[in-house]
Amino acid sequence: MNNFVYHNPTELIFGKGQISVLADKVQKLGKSILLVYGGGSIKRTGLYDKVIAILQEQGCTVNEVAGVEPNPRLSTVQKGIDLCKQNKIDWILAVGGGSVIDAAKAMATGAVYEGNVWDFYSRKAVPKGALPLGTILTLAATGSEMNRGSVITNWETQEKHGGTGTFPTFSILDPEHTFSVPKDQTIYGICDIMSHVFEQYFSHTENIPLQTRFAESILLTVIENAQKAIDNPNDYDARANLLYCGTMALNGTLPVGVVTDWATHSIEHAVSAIYDIPHGGGLAIIFPQWMRYVYKENVERFKRFAIHVWNVDPAGKSDDEIALAGIEATEAFFKKIGAPTRLADYQITDEKIDEMAKKATPFGPIGNFKKLHAEDVAQILRMSL
Repeated sequence: MNNFVYHNPTELIFGKGQISVLADKVQKLGKSILLVYGGGSIKRTGLYDKVIAILQEQGCTVNEVAGVEPNPRLSTVQKGIDLCKQNKIDWILAVGGGSVIDAAKAMATGAVYEGNVWDFYSRKAVPKGALPLGTILTLAATGSEMNRGSVITNWETQEKHGGTGTFPTFSILDPEHTFSVPKDQTIYGICDIMSHVFEQYFSHTENIPLQTRFAESILLTVIENAQKAIDNPNDYDARANLLYCGTMALNGTLPVGVVTDWATHSIEHAVSAIYDIPHGGGLAIIFPQWMRYVYKENVERFKRFAIHVWNVDPAGKSDDEIALAGIEATEAFFKKIGAPTRLADYQITDEKIDEMAKKATPFGPIGNFKKLHAEDVAQILRMSL
């Protein structure tokens, strides 16, 4: 295990009816608020009205940024930054899934920065401060509610990059807020959670039994609850377990002392920067192909994955056969729950493979399990067609 420093300042507020604590947060953080949300689902479910009622009862002045895209765009982020600066916003409240929270993080850092917020995503600058940010999560997926990461798309240049944003001050997670999530978004969220774990599980770092078992327990819990939530969207326990898995998959617990990978996310970002596909859908397609491309770098790790996560019987099988059986089980699970399995499912052909490969590697090789250059990325994309 490597040396590490672990710090996570986000207050996680979990369970039914926890939206009531919002009134107390207003008293602590201020009454000039920027409310950020997506395409309007929170209005259809009544969550928007609940939030507004609480804020009005507290005498708040509320500015809004609505319509945050599934792959949040720099232009939308800039609207929020402008509102923050023009209206002397005290803090930002993001109500929605990971895309809304990612956009709000970018707004929070950009609001106290004199330059272009894209500097944080093109590796030209690092945030030095941010407005306080609170979140009310409506989707089990990205874990953005308890980390400082943020992914933004610059549609003008067709670039999509992750950057360092800010930790939310608090995040409210009520599983009932996820009951109305459409089936496809539930599926994409499941794929996203598992992919986050994969990025941290497949590592060459030795002597990390606790981190390994943490990761496996999240994967097993997702697998146990996925179909339940898909079949019965109002299954509170299944939704609650998925919601907490999403948080734990990316709140900094898994990677302590571990060299992680993240190449597959970079590849998917390049694909969705051009084709604007759902992030979780892209990951479900690309991850099994990445696994096939790299597994020989550490067959033992993939053997463990197959046996401990997918219950592959190793009897009579070679190491390669065990490892490949685990990869096949991963792909089969994604297919079983209704996730896409080929880029062709999104009408993506080989037309722009080289362009996507370059966009995935703008700062050099990606990943740590196996260093991937543009030509490696292109091969993985061809395997994904």
